[in-house]
Amino acid sequence: MKKVALITGITGQDGSYLAEYLLEKGYKVHGIKRKSSSFNTSRIDHIYKDFHLASNFFLHYGDLADSNSLVNIISKIKPNEIYNLGAQSHVGHSFEIPEYTSEVSGLGSLRILEAMRFLGLKKTRFYQASTSELFGQKPGSLNSFNENSKMVPKSPYGVSKLYSYWITKVYREAYNFYACNGILFNHESPRRGETFVTRKITMFLAKKVLGSNEILYLGNLNAKRDWGHAKDYVEMQWKILQQKKPDDYVIATGKTVSVRDFINKCCKFLNFRIKWEGKGINEKAYLIKKNKKKELLIKVDKKYYRPLEIDYLKGNPKKAFKKLKYKLKNNLNDLIKDMLESDIALAKKNNLDEEVR
Repeated sequence: MKKVALITGITGQDGSYLAEYLLEKGYKVHGIKRKSSSFNTSRIDHIYKDFHLASNFFLHYGDLADSNSLVNIISKIKPNEIYNLGAQSHVGHSFEIPEYTSEVSGLGSLRILEAMRFLGLKKTRFYQASTSELFGQKPGSLNSFNENSKMVPKSPYGVSKLYSYWITKVYREAYNFYACNGILFNHESPRRGETFVTRKITMFLAKKVLGSNEILYLGNLNAKRDWGHAKDYVEMQWKILQQKKPDDYVIATGKTVSVRDFINKCCKFLNFRIKWEGKGINEKAYLIKKNKKKELLIKVDKKYYRPLEIDYLKGNPKKAFKKLKYKLKNNLNDLIKDMLESDIALAKKNNLDEEVR
């Protein structure tokens, strides 16, 4: 009999990759999406075009802010596994909409756990997507964060995720639930949202390849992050729910680079020669052309700084790699190649569409 999985946030980056992964493993996959006046299923539309996948793929309208919809969906499908990937996941935006962020990214997990308790689904396994934003201060002597590191979030998003993290642990201990947290450090892909910094960079550079004269405005170029590929991370999410006992895991690469160095690596892949000038708010990047003339490429803009900045986030994934028996399939260069090639193809398509119009 096929296993049944329920995924919240199925239209997002992680949800779409996880849906593909589970379908390929023979699961029946159900996803929850919010009712919207506009289509927001571009990341999963291709699944419907594959007959073998589509026959085991189902979408339901629901909302992490609405307990009734969650109870109705969960009672109807009685999943073996629930992956709570849904959230208001943009850290910067969480300062602008803190109440909504807390309602969805924090209390959403409680509503699912309560639905499981109310329906008596003691055998259902629950995965909570947590975040490196739990760690708001610099790490200690280990120079990285692990499962035992102190958690001091610095944003409404981080605080809401801290609540989800702890309520998952509480239900595991109080009700003997198989409930786990995956503390995911930054993970990117061609499906990353267009407002996230890595995707902003790759989309901008893809347009530049095609001759765009735009300038990219960014915030803290010194921020260092541990960037992995979302495809690797969703596979580890699945592995977390396949262990004998429930536990919490840091999912990361164990390596970190700054936003500036991420840009440098992208430009190296494209054979762009760039030069950085100035410091702080006055820092700029110039593209050096073949005639040695400079073209302004990137400027710093204060409005992209967060009210509270976290300069350094690096994970220690030793526990996950050992217990889950997993080895990353993609490094940072693989990720950059994947994103740039995809965004260049997208930019070319958009140009053709505009010409047709």
